[in-house]
Amino acid sequence: MRVLLFAVAAYNLSETTRLVEIAKACRGRFKILFASYGGAFERLILEAGFPLRVMEPRLSQKKIEHLYRCIRGETLHSPFTRAQLKARVTQELALFREIQPAAVITGFCLSMPLSCRLAQIPLVWVVTSTWMRPYFQAGLATWPDALDFPWLRWIPDRVLNGAARYLVHFNRFLLRAFYRTARQLKIPPFRGMEFWEGDYTLLTEPPEFTGLNLPPPKFHYVGPIITKLNSRIPPEITRLPRDRPVIYFAMGSSGNREIIAAILEGFRHKPYHVIAPVKAHLAGRIFTPAPNVLVTDWLPAHQVNPLADISVIHGGIGTVMTACLSGTPIVGVGMQPEQEANLECLVRKGFAIRLRKKRLTASGLLTAIETLLHNPEARQRAREFQKILEKYNGPAMAAEFLERTFGP
Repeated sequence: MRVLLFAVAAYNLSETTRLVEIAKACRGRFKILFASYGGAFERLILEAGFPLRVMEPRLSQKKIEHLYRCIRGETLHSPFTRAQLKARVTQELALFREIQPAAVITGFCLSMPLSCRLAQIPLVWVVTSTWMRPYFQAGLATWPDALDFPWLRWIPDRVLNGAARYLVHFNRFLLRAFYRTARQLKIPPFRGMEFWEGDYTLLTEPPEFTGLNLPPPKFHYVGPIITKLNSRIPPEITRLPRDRPVIYFAMGSSGNREIIAAILEGFRHKPYHVIAPVKAHLAGRIFTPAPNVLVTDWLPAHQVNPLADISVIHGGIGTVMTACLSGTPIVGVGMQPEQEANLECLVRKGFAIRLRKKRLTASGLLTAIETLLHNPEARQRAREFQKILEKYNGPAMAAEFLERTFGP
């Protein structure tokens, strides 16, 4: 039986659970090994019964926070130095020689594109199409919040959005340490968006999400792969009265804690019951939630989100797909360009409102919520898209692709 190596960024909840769900669907078809440089969600891999190779050096909390700042566009400093990347590549090549994987599957293990290209091991990215070149070429990209400077706001949105298609070329600057390391190691250069596409790209969405029909053999739509935690739903949620609208407020594991705290404070004294699984983001911060806000640890979102009338989310593809599968209209505050793009896809479908994070106010958030609460057409459109998503079994479709491509 051939080996699949799942290289996981285990500091990200959605990334970890996506790969675990695919690995579960691959049981009996391949030998499975996970590899991780650290993160709080490695426990989910072990709880699912998969072997885990602990890679060194381990990611410190400071490094993880820096990675998130890079993802959110809050810093232009590379997350890794060339020396760090070379050390990771050396270790990954040794692992390849030991286990001889048929392929490597990743969602955000950033050194694997270098190692796989050098070792000529097929690399499969599990991502969304909103950060692929065709999305930009189609003119669907919008001006990112990271560049939403006050002195640019006099320029019409249509002009800025038109310029956004060229930001894809900024990719080379952001990955400069990776490209320089590739040259030092004599790795064939990455052209265009090849770094993020690998040899194959599994898209965790249906084509109806963006309206793009990206063709195989490079791209393969597998549909949503969402987080399904086995944790218990707190009784205070199951007993929640329905005398007010219920808001589900989730920011995944990549949210900005200052924005999260501001949104929570904005719900104070408002006529909603708010379920907010954001406790991890408030660690070390003195914060007293309002009586109408229930702050919890991670929840089984696929069971709790359907209880809500409106989802207030950050736009990560897992959180987006969970909300869509729940049939709820969405108010979104993207933390980084891919999340902003995911939300814009739903805005175009007529059941979401996206708020720019640098312009976020409590009154603006509440106005958006009220707008959707009193828009029956938005709820109808959300339910229509829900029906499209329900036709897909993302983990099974991903496993079928992997068996068809890399099986015996």
